[in-house]
Amino acid sequence: MTHLEPAIQHIRAHQDYVLQELKDFVAIPSISTLAEHKPDIQRAAEYVAKILKSMGMDNVAIMPTAGHPVVFGEHLKAPGKPTVLVYGHYDVQPVDPLNEWVSQPFEPTVRGENLYGRGASDMKGQVISFLAALASSIQHGGGLNANVKVLIEGEEEIGSPNLGAFMREHKDMLKADFSLNADSGIIAPTIPAIVYGLRGLAYFELWVHGPGHDVHSGMFGGAVHNPAQVLAELIAGMHDKKGRVTLPGYYDDVRKLTKEERKNLKRVPRSDKQIREEAANPPKLYGEEGYTNVERLGARPTLEINGLYSGFIGEGSKTVLPGKAMAKISMRLVPDQDPNKVEKQLIAYLKKNAPKTVTWNLKAFGKTPGVLTAFDSLQVKAAQKALQEVFGVKPVFRREGGSVPVVSDIQRILGIDSVIMGFGLPDDNLHAPNEKQH
Repeated sequence: MTHLEPAIQHIRAHQDYVLQELKDFVAIPSISTLAEHKPDIQRAAEYVAKILKSMGMDNVAIMPTAGHPVVFGEHLKAPGKPTVLVYGHYDVQPVDPLNEWVSQPFEPTVRGENLYGRGASDMKGQVISFLAALASSIQHGGGLNANVKVLIEGEEEIGSPNLGAFMREHKDMLKADFSLNADSGIIAPTIPAIVYGLRGLAYFELWVHGPGHDVHSGMFGGAVHNPAQVLAELIAGMHDKKGRVTLPGYYDDVRKLTKEERKNLKRVPRSDKQIREEAANPPKLYGEEGYTNVERLGARPTLEINGLYSGFIGEGSKTVLPGKAMAKISMRLVPDQDPNKVEKQLIAYLKKNAPKTVTWNLKAFGKTPGVLTAFDSLQVKAAQKALQEVFGVKPVFRREGGSVPVVSDIQRILGIDSVIMGFGLPDDNLHAPNEKQH
């Protein structure tokens, strides 16, 4: 029996309580991107602070930023031991399309062995899981063998625009030996994983303008260049037939996969069939030639179209030639790619390929670089040992396709690496209808 066995037994005996705690948390519609949910953001921050206080955390505070508040607490009762900065976020994504949800997104519902609701997995379920483990260890496991600081933010889903400034301002308060980040997942319920790499993100809105407003397609079609057509052609040209992005210089700074990395990634038990099923069963998978789908999903850069808008999109018909067209574009970047340089590459592509019959403008949103952490650090070895002890198998090392801006911010501003190990599942429907936590 380990010294944590009483804490583990306590959690198992109080699963219903922890589940209710998660339900109450998920019921708060803390959507960070929509201004009308600002009061809910505050409610979520207060809920987290309440939990931290109930755990016995010290110096618990809801701290302002230029945007949504940060919740902080600490438990420094292990002199001479390492200090861990536990990171999480309490904000969630919008719920559209609402009609595809089986149950209401903010009325958390248990079906089978899953809890459904927005934020159930990303990442309120992860936050509650980690806090419950900490609470049981503090109160019933004889204390922690490390010092812990907890930082829970409310802007991760909009790119953490104010967290960097907060960390610079409170650098001494946040001083730690490493960070523990649960904003990730495992391969399957019986296969744990440690994420050692994250892709970065560059997000843009591209507008193409033609006539000053929508005009009659019969009166002007054939003489006026259609902005929707121009946008479609520009987008189509951003990839070649082999799935590679065509922006000039896009791959120049991409760090090549080492033999060791490719060997490790081959251990990830994720088949093409499984990927198709997790991705809502597209007819066939697609991607850059020369790489496996596991490599494509975490270790290679991408360019994706996230949304399109132009002209008449209502029911029935309306024969207009639209005055403008818009595409939302995201790029998932790998380490050594500079988001600012990538923006210049996109601008160069547009200058070369956009016709003079239209005008265009590009608006940049959140930008964050990719990040890699060392395999052989003491904290990664400790995480590996802990996961193997609990699951009975060695964890898989993998690179995550998503972006967690705070990981690179923590590395750059606080000077520490992050251990990224959460417990979400690949089919948890993150950012989609019917999000769930197992």
